[in-house]
Amino acid sequence: MYSGEFERIGKRLFAEHLVGGNFGNMSVRTKDGFFIKRTGTSLDVATEPVFVPFSGDAPKEASSEYRVHRAVYSRTNHAAIVHAHPPYAVAASLVMGMIVPEDSEGEMFCPLIPVVTGAPGTQEVAVNVALALSRSKLVIARGHGTFAAGATLDEAYVFTSLAEHSCRVLALKRQFL
Repeated sequence: MYSGEFERIGKRLFAEHLVGGNFGNMSVRTKDGFFIKRTGTSLDVATEPVFVPFSGDAPKEASSEYRVHRAVYSRTNHAAIVHAHPPYAVAASLVMGMIVPEDSEGEMFCPLIPVVTGAPGTQEVAVNVALALSRSKLVIARGHGTFAAGATLDEAYVFTSLAEHSCRVLALKRQFL
């Protein structure tokens, strides 16, 4: 049902080097739960996502980050989430507690990008990401990657791309100092 949309966004993420291998995941909210990428699959290949209910056990085929998606959907009205591993954003999260974009797009659309802690796939990162996304559309899990949310996968993708662009600009700026 969502495999084509997941593949389309996945190809954009790969084209911008925001994910590699089978890294990252995405989901789309429904009335009773959400559809999420299958664990171990690449985002740029059409694979039918897995349905995860809002409560109870998650299918073993669901991405290991299903806890984050479930926590975000339970705490917010966001309808889609993209989780990626953009290298500049991940690197920035290792040295900064909050990213303050200085490029015009970053300043306009996401003037502060929070950085949260928690190991991948844990309840700690799920709680921290959900709290941040209740106030924003973008957060970086320290050393792990971005979680962007919105009304659609396209909107969440744009915020993912924005995070990487803003962090790349900050890194390049330092080369001129």
